[in-house]
Amino acid sequence: MNTSFTPSIGKDVIESLTIGMYEDSRFIYREYIQNSADQIDKAMKEGLLSPHEGEIHINIDYDERTITIEDNATGIISSEVQPILQNIAQSTKKRGVDKGFRGIGRLGGIAYCEQLIFETSFNGENKKSILSWDASELKNIINNRDVKEDAISVIKEVTTFSTEKEDSEKHYFKVILKNVTNDDLLDKDSIKKYLSMVAPVPFATKFIYRSEVYKELKEDNILLDEYKIYLNSNKGKDCEQIFKGYSTYIYKGDENNRRQEDEVIDIGIFREYASDGKLLFWGWHSVSEKNQSLNQINYMRGFRLRKANIQIGDEYTLMKLQRDRRFHFYFFGEIYAVHPDLIPNSRRDYFTENKIFFEFEHKLKSYFHSKTYKLCYAASEINSSLKRIENLKSFEEEYRQKQSDGFTDKKEHQEYIEQLKAKQEEAQKAQSKIERIKKEADENAVIPVQRILTRVAQPEATNIETSVIDTEKQDKTKFRTDKLSRLNGKERRFVGKIFTIIRDVLDNGSAEDLICKIEEELK
Repeated sequence: MNTSFTPSIGKDVIESLTIGMYEDSRFIYREYIQNSADQIDKAMKEGLLSPHEGEIHINIDYDERTITIEDNATGIISSEVQPILQNIAQSTKKRGVDKGFRGIGRLGGIAYCEQLIFETSFNGENKKSILSWDASELKNIINNRDVKEDAISVIKEVTTFSTEKEDSEKHYFKVILKNVTNDDLLDKDSIKKYLSMVAPVPFATKFIYRSEVYKELKEDNILLDEYKIYLNSNKGKDCEQIFKGYSTYIYKGDENNRRQEDEVIDIGIFREYASDGKLLFWGWHSVSEKNQSLNQINYMRGFRLRKANIQIGDEYTLMKLQRDRRFHFYFFGEIYAVHPDLIPNSRRDYFTENKIFFEFEHKLKSYFHSKTYKLCYAASEINSSLKRIENLKSFEEEYRQKQSDGFTDKKEHQEYIEQLKAKQEEAQKAQSKIERIKKEADENAVIPVQRILTRVAQPEATNIETSVIDTEKQDKTKFRTDKLSRLNGKERRFVGKIFTIIRDVLDNGSAEDLICKIEEELK
């Protein structure tokens, strides 16, 4: 064995762990919020902050192309700033306890700015420590393929450390991205939506089922990590606290023409345990009246996976576990990965593979394949059955109007009778199907299906007995030409033939317009 050889780590590893690490530039907000949340937790344990005193402030300045993310947590003692912030992948955090633990996320901003600055002050120290990364120079060095440099030399070359005076009672950590090169990171509205789904923030009061979620979590002894996160707090009236983006209402259309389409009428709560007896995951999902695919304007759609109340991956991450993938977006909801052995991977887009991970996938897949799939199937049958009953009632109104106005000819009358019979048969089958679904839901105590039936399948909506027209007992057929009193019987029969030809040749709308015009001329 050659013990004289000393391995080296090339500069490209810096690119792999920073510039090339993530596909979505917005992840930097998640990473910096995650770090701040860990430090707020630590500050509360140490008594530096009382519960609910911890705050995270994000400020986006499009004109100056600057982003700052600041917390009022512990900060870092000056002597530890360089060892912590210049080292890569040497985190002091504990795996399975802290939200972050790999020590690479804080450098993600390097990919999207010209200068990345960390400013921090530790309680009791009368100075502020500043560590700067020259992101532009770092990119130039990495892209220069003519010079081979090791990672440590490159880090020394692109970082600078300094201190300034500061109030000894102040404690904070601030990240500053100067000359941001990515416009997506400066889009305040887009970032607000992103944070509302990714960040560990509270539910908004507009989501009326928030109380039920909190109540069920408390009963299961689950403490949901939530933090006060503010967007553009240095801009006065434009400051907003971020809340989760869930709403009681479901919309269609787009941002310029948003219209309410549906309403959440209940939520489903579910949980599963691992083979070691520990809680594996806990979740909730929406139940809506129509229970149909949600339009993209409902940006909170889909089942969202969370660890420590921070989103893992995106709205598509769990789609692969669905029995029918289209049903993934029939809901919105959250699945909290509770088991300590469910560990986010380095990209935080899923979990590292281990025994508990495979149990997680198996049990969540089983839940999707049984509960949510059957709910979607039942809701689909309810809605399609109600449409068939509604179609009958609408057609009956049309038929009555035709009886009053008159038919074009006997052929048209017969066609209406045949259509009416077919719709009556369909409605009777639909009524029986709804009754069967209701019976099964009651017998098996399937509450979501019961709630949907209660809201949309009221007797007035499903009863067809009072409105059925007896097609076997019809009075003498009335024709449209009967109204042409100026014409004799022979002339009316001739006009009737013309009406028949018009109806056979033209589409319904054009035929009706032409026949009405002729009627007006001959009345």
